Amino acid sequence: MAPSAIQHAPDPATASVALVQLASDEDEPPQDRLERALALSSRAASSAGFVILPELWLAGAFDVHGSGRLAQPLDGPLVQQFQELAARSQTWIHMGSIAEREDGLTFNTSVLIDAQGRVADTYRKRHLFGFDGGELEVMTAGEELVVANTPMGQAGLATCYDLRFPEQFRSLVDLGATAFLMASGWPTERIEHWRVLLQARAIENQAWMIACNGVGTQCGTKLGGRSAVIDPLGHVIAEAGTEEEVLFAQVNPSAATAWRTEFPTLMDRC
Repeated sequence: MAPSAIQHAPDPATASVALVQLASDEDEPPQDRLERALALSSRAASSAGFVILPELWLAGAFDVHGSGRLAQPLDGPLVQQFQELAARSQTWIHMGSIAEREDGLTFNTSVLIDAQGRVADTYRKRHLFGFDGGELEVMTAGEELVVANTPMGQAGLATCYDLRFPEQFRSLVDLGATAFLMASGWPTERIEHWRVLLQARAIENQAWMIACNGVGTQCGTKLGGRSAVIDPLGHVIAEAGTEEEVLFAQVNPSAATAWRTEFPTLMDRC
């Protein structure tokens, strides 16, 4: 008799997620990276109902001028290819973020696509990194907070540098978020900040943190990987290494509500 599949069947109360920790190296042509991203996402979609990619992976998070040159509108071919993949595989895909061009402006925009291939929601990064340079030289900051209804539950969208601003995540909770979806291009030299802050945002908001970081080197900056799925109590359910890989995890969307009921710290806010 073959080994029982029942022992390994996913809990019907959980949702399966795949984090595509994609490498973006400056010596690789963007078209080659796009083809690899689509292939990795397709393979991930065969085992998970939700796929998420990193921030600005097409050019690399620290090649902001390269991202500007590759910017497209939301109805452009880049988004369309992932819409087709989502519909074909019947899988939700969070494209990470792309450089979106609209009315002459460029935004660092996360794109969330549902299992029918429709753009379910978008989020324009509010906190642009670089102080007087970096993203600020190319990008325009977004203004709106976004909470989307997803297989992960009510999920607040955030991007990379947003992680350092806890007030954004608390505001997302006020809008109903029980999970956070984070696309990032966080560098190796500050990767311990990433790991600590991911847990902190999960713990203080009693919410799932699903955070996909990139790897690779752009403009002299190496990205640190360590994509992670963290539960509402702050337990690290799954964590990637520092090279390209696809990280799989199971998320129980109801766990946030259950923990908030059992340990209702959010009710004691002053």
